[in-house]
Amino acid sequence: MNNDALRRAVIQDHSAFLAREHDFQTDIEMLAGSKLVGTILETVMLATNMRFAAVARVTADRWVACRTVDEVNFGLAEGDEIEIQSTFCQSVRETSQKVLFNDTATDDVYGNHPIAAKFGIVSYASIPIHRSDGSFFGTLCAIDTEPRDVRHPRAVAMLEMFADIIGQSLETEERLEAQERLVAHERELARIQEEFVAVLGHDLRNPVAALGAGLRQLDKEPLTDKARKMLPLMRSSLHRMNDLIDNIMMHAKARLGGGIRVSASPEAPLTQAIAQVVGEIRAASPEREILLDLSWAQPITCDAARVAQAISNLISNAVRYGASGAPIEVRGTMNEHEVAISVANQGKAVPDDLHQKLFQPFQRGVQSEGEGLGLGLYIASSIAVAHGGRIEVECEDGMTTFTFKLPTLPTRA
Repeated sequence: MNNDALRRAVIQDHSAFLAREHDFQTDIEMLAGSKLVGTILETVMLATNMRFAAVARVTADRWVACRTVDEVNFGLAEGDEIEIQSTFCQSVRETSQKVLFNDTATDDVYGNHPIAAKFGIVSYASIPIHRSDGSFFGTLCAIDTEPRDVRHPRAVAMLEMFADIIGQSLETEERLEAQERLVAHERELARIQEEFVAVLGHDLRNPVAALGAGLRQLDKEPLTDKARKMLPLMRSSLHRMNDLIDNIMMHAKARLGGGIRVSASPEAPLTQAIAQVVGEIRAASPEREILLDLSWAQPITCDAARVAQAISNLISNAVRYGASGAPIEVRGTMNEHEVAISVANQGKAVPDDLHQKLFQPFQRGVQSEGEGLGLGLYIASSIAVAHGGRIEVECEDGMTTFTFKLPTLPTRA
């Protein structure tokens, strides 16, 4: 091909593609990175003996090389553009008919054609590429500066088949790309929502803390009997709000930060931490009896605050779903291998098919009646996993028991 003629004809080029500034950047990237298209072009050259093969994006006024294999040194690479009037592909696009000739010296139609003469083309094949919906995309081209038999029926059938395959692959790639964009968009929306929830939870802490301080102050003041009866209800609501905020913030931080993190310390004050949350729940739900029995043979290495939060969620779950007239039993034991903290309550058994689902986020029990976000058990389980442990659930003889287990670790790091 005459390099001067080509240089004058180029509008956008390979450098624009490399700079990711090409008008057809997406189309070029899709074809330039396709192993299938590369294999097709190599096969076309082997089967026809042509020394140049390409897939071009063709519009009413643009011809852009999207993928090339060049053994003639035409100088066309991905992104290089030629004026549409300088190509045979304009005719292919307008008529949806292929252009084929073996030798311009002997061809009745294309003999001495100005385009062939301009670029030194002797043999040529251009096959239209359509998407599966029938819309025109571009062409599959093969070119040589020497005569080649590209009009042989087998060669034509092969070229048409490959053009169809490329068209179908375009549809697949475009759908995949659209799906990836949708997934990325959904992830970004989820991230924004989780950031919003985290900020909201953080900002709710101050007014809730103020309410708590106000209730404690009211408890010290002389009140009427009616007011005294209202205080436990208010404390219960406040405790529930604190639980919701803690779980929301923990979930948002875990999602944004890649999981719940714990900071285990030797000789952690686990007994005091659990006793504190039990005391808070007793104050919030004075009508419920909560029995506490913790028995540790040695100091425990864990994140006491996080474990206490998990146990608080388990107890709150028992308060919500357990039989109102029966006590809730909180027991802690340990052996040489693990620490076990169980929360047991009487009431309806958890259906077997819900045992695993209970520990997924936003899952609620069958008796939830619209209360809660369904994060409590998920947060508790995540805290156990973060400690290298787990939560087990057992329903037997009218008793439901959730057991938080974590491995016994050395008391020194």
